[in-house]
Amino acid sequence: MTGARQPEKARALRGGLFGLVLAAFGILFGYSAAAEQPLVVNADTGLALSGVDPVAYFTDRKPVFGRPDLELGRFGAVWRFRNPGNRDAFVANPEVYMPQFGGYDPVAIERGRAVPGHPLIWTVTGDRLYLFYSDADRAAFIADADRIVAAATRKWPDVARAANR
Repeated sequence: MTGARQPEKARALRGGLFGLVLAAFGILFGYSAAAEQPLVVNADTGLALSGVDPVAYFTDRKPVFGRPDLELGRFGAVWRFRNPGNRDAFVANPEVYMPQFGGYDPVAIERGRAVPGHPLIWTVTGDRLYLFYSDADRAAFIADADRIVAAATRKWPDVARAANR
């Protein structure tokens, strides 16, 4: 290896090690980038998804309410699950099972607004869960999902800041 590449390789190794340390910290202490995003939560109960099991959208292909005895507190909300396996799957990969955009309607986000989605008006597209305010928004999303996701993704940082206020 040339002398010029040695510092570059050392820097890459340090960066890789730093990334591994951050990942390990996240696993041990429950940190996730999702923790920094606003999340639609019932103000009265503290429940995410109004108590619907987030994993059920993927495994059962429908919303299924979780059990009060299978609750898990994460990301500022209480999540319910219908069985221990679903709870374990969520713990292992919360970003897979959590609704995209924190449960806010992506069609509204595309328009620059933070409008909570409803857990019974939903779709799974590209292995991600999306919630919608209305059936009309859901239909619009399904008709042009790629464009709406791209536009909502661009606008989400600004909309998320406004939603956190």
